[in-house]
Amino acid sequence: MAKRNLLICFDAFGTLFKPKRPIAQQYGEVARSLGLGGFTDEQVHDSFRAAFKHETKENPNFGKANGLNSTTWWTNIIHNTFHPLVGPNVKLHQELAPRLLYRFSSEEAYELLPDVLPVLQDLRNTPPRSIDRIAVGVITNSDDRVPSVLTSLGLRVSPLTYGIGEARGEPPPGEKYDIDFTVMSYEVGYEKPDRRIFIGAEQLLSSLPAAADTDLESWEKVYVGDEYEKDVVGALNAGWHGVILKEAASSIPDDVQELDERTPGGLLPTLGGNGSAVSISSFSALAKALGIVPEMHGGGS
Repeated sequence: MAKRNLLICFDAFGTLFKPKRPIAQQYGEVARSLGLGGFTDEQVHDSFRAAFKHETKENPNFGKANGLNSTTWWTNIIHNTFHPLVGPNVKLHQELAPRLLYRFSSEEAYELLPDVLPVLQDLRNTPPRSIDRIAVGVITNSDDRVPSVLTSLGLRVSPLTYGIGEARGEPPPGEKYDIDFTVMSYEVGYEKPDRRIFIGAEQLLSSLPAAADTDLESWEKVYVGDEYEKDVVGALNAGWHGVILKEAASSIPDDVQELDERTPGGLLPTLGGNGSAVSISSFSALAKALGIVPEMHGGGS
């Protein structure tokens, strides 16, 4: 059987990484360290949700739709989270927004989900035997902080990203990465499930050395995420395959096929030639389903 070329892309927040502790708890910690008080983490949680919902409605896609940069967008949310909690007569500390923005762009706020790092490293170092060429990307509804978060968590992330209708940042020749490119909705101008964010990933694939002298239509395109409506539906609408991680997903429709995880290398044969979707239990199960031969990590005997 002829080997296949594989483009596999991942969602970021909730799929690759998650908050170390609840966002409201971390917001409260930073605010209290700057002298603010008189509120509980539960109140911060409710106020944050209201502020986030309002800002998303007024300035969609992290402000891109109305010309805001993401720093201003998040600063609005931070201020609108705490103003109702401290009252009109209390001035918010000028370092509140910068400290929270810094925290939530690094490992200070986030941690990788189980097995993400070894699986992505093995995907690069010991790729499935059934795969000829492979490219790994991130497609996410987010602003431009995602590459810095992933880098801080120990992943080797290429500077190649989608920006203003074209690729930005060229990786040095011969450099190896765990992630070959990133596509953020803020840069593309469209959020999942809009198929145009997936088209942005296909455009970046065409610029990779791995895709040289290949027919891009022949590549198997797989997207892995944790939200059915955004991730799986978006992938299917773009002609990709969709995989939803059960360990990260809050809900999965009953008609989504559950992958038989007993067969190594069974993912692509199960998905078939046309866009289709499956659920899978975890990242480690995904590795087995792709046919990855794991390396020893951490000095096993």
